[in-house]
Amino acid sequence: MKKEHVQILGIVLTAFYGIFIAWLYWAEPKNLVEVSTKAQTTIENVTTKTQVAIGTYEVDIARFSEGLDAFQKNNFIAARDNFEKADPERRDARTQFYIAYSFYRQGFGKFTNDDALFKKGLDQTNNVIALDKNFKSADANLQLKTPAELKNEFEEGLKVTADDFNPLKVLRERK
Repeated sequence: MKKEHVQILGIVLTAFYGIFIAWLYWAEPKNLVEVSTKAQTTIENVTTKTQVAIGTYEVDIARFSEGLDAFQKNNFIAARDNFEKADPERRDARTQFYIAYSFYRQGFGKFTNDDALFKKGLDQTNNVIALDKNFKSADANLQLKTPAELKNEFEEGLKVTADDFNPLKVLRERK
């Protein structure tokens, strides 16, 4: 090996060692198991950010399908979790629309709506509109096809009106 090659190798190894030490201070792992977990999370985050930067970012179809299955089985917490893992950068309007819709479905009540879930859903719907203001769902199982319709349902659900005390409200159906 030439002297220059040894020097270059030494510089590269020193740089990697320095990066590793900086990462250890940043991640603050408590044990060796946590080191591997945090390293995997860091690598996934860097990979996702790189995909976004070079324009190859895509939603994880397997996670999205799992989320859709949970959504159709009315398991909205698991559905949101899978949708969020499918689109960690929150860049896909369809995935974000399903997250917002899951807040609507879970928060809808025959007597009263869950205001906390409706507020989260309204924020999520605004994110969908920011991503794609012309988004329209192709899912035949959803009665509300656009973010505007969903936003209207959230806003109406958050208002307190005299109609809220109507006993016939019990007969309304979730969309």
